[in-house]
Amino acid sequence: QVQLVESGGGLVQPGGSLRLSCAASGFTLDYYNIGWFRQVPGKEREGVSCISSITTYYADFVKGRFTISRDNAKNTVYLQMNSLKPEDTAVYYCARRAGYYCSSATYEYDYWGQGTQVTVSS
Repeated sequence: QVQLVESGGGLVQPGGSLRLSCAASGFTLDYYNIGWFRQVPGKEREGVSCISSITTYYADFVKGRFTISRDNAKNTVYLQMNSLKPEDTAVYYCARRAGYYCSSATYEYDYWGQGTQVTVSS
């Protein structure tokens, strides 16, 4: 069955780095794009980044700091997060969407991981 499992979250000081992983199973990445989203209590889930076979997308608030990549052989997508800020604190989710173009619309994604907590604090 389709499964997405996030890992790599944790506590980091401002200015630090983390790399999140999204391990996919039950399908291959070739025909899907994978999005990273984040959510804090009381706020809507927001799109952070996305990668497909032909394009990538970054929200303005992470451009220049986060890098998304994927390893098709491992069926895994990564989100390298550098220069982290306290406002990056959130639960980060990865999700699957069919197609070759990225989207930040949560309703277009059909499978979601369980999330991984990222806390940026001194």
